[in-house]
Amino acid sequence: MRSVITGTGIGVPPHVVTNEALSRIMDTSDEWIRVRSGIQERHYAAPGQGSTDLGALAARQAIADAGLLPGDVDAVIFATMTPDHVLPGNGPLLQVALGLGDIPTFDIRQQCSGFLYGLELADLFIQSGRYRRVLLVGAEVHTPFMPWHLGWDTVIGLEVREITEAERMENTASRDRTVLFGDGAGAVVIEGRDGAAGLGPIRLHTDGGGAGVLTMPGASFKRRPFVSHAQIEAGETLPVMSGKEVFRSAVTLMPQVVREVCALSGVPVEALDLVLVHQANLRIIEGVQKALGLPPEKVPHNVERWGNTTAATLPILFHECRQNGLVQPGMTLVFTALGSGLHWGAALYRT
Repeated sequence: MRSVITGTGIGVPPHVVTNEALSRIMDTSDEWIRVRSGIQERHYAAPGQGSTDLGALAARQAIADAGLLPGDVDAVIFATMTPDHVLPGNGPLLQVALGLGDIPTFDIRQQCSGFLYGLELADLFIQSGRYRRVLLVGAEVHTPFMPWHLGWDTVIGLEVREITEAERMENTASRDRTVLFGDGAGAVVIEGRDGAAGLGPIRLHTDGGGAGVLTMPGASFKRRPFVSHAQIEAGETLPVMSGKEVFRSAVTLMPQVVREVCALSGVPVEALDLVLVHQANLRIIEGVQKALGLPPEKVPHNVERWGNTTAATLPILFHECRQNGLVQPGMTLVFTALGSGLHWGAALYRT
């Protein structure tokens, strides 16, 4: 028996924010952002809309796409680093939103690698015989990170006003990170099926020695209180990263682990039909593609329209590739990601 993805879906927040829109509140431009990241626009959630809400939109699509009803799902895995609350996790909230009954839910937090870690867990659940149908959701709402408390309406076009010089300076200070992120959700239904199609092998890695490369020092339970105005004003509730080190790790470790799963499966890298790379930054995606020696058409991307949606990038990309016909039966593809932790990995999948 193999673990097969039988349904996919996405949850799209309402506001499309272009690079030009961001230039209204900080010193940046469409060219500045595109050159560094390839990103042209991203979606922002509405106030009061959380990652559970977006996850529910994606999950309903995925369940319907699989030809199932919510009551057919045996377990839920919810991957997010931006839950609605510190507690409870998003899993129980999604369970209620979808009317799933009292099935078990699992919340995981592996940041950009969350979807891959969720695939591993779902596969283990199914192969063990414990659950037959697993709903895996990756969803993020990054907008609350953003230090634009007085500029939201201007960014999303609800209000046009002059940003003060102090506001512009504050917003510009974090532009190297804030312009990268978007909000969104992707979901897949995974079922046990007989046949050649399915997941595996999967390989995951963690190097805690790289934890400081991409971190968020504020909102820590080592502090009293765990979050404060001083932390917010110091930018400690924003992701802090060493961009060069993240890039170096990504374009080295993702190709390595792709080769690892290919070697385990006996599939040459050049024989892969597609490699779906975590959509963090177009320059990283291009670096992985070149390191693997693959033509650009085998490494699709949509980061231009979505930005980095962390745990949601891979399921969103896979859904879109299915919808536009890029994924066809009989293909061999690999998912790969790297994120804060450092966590990284790859999963080979036969359609």
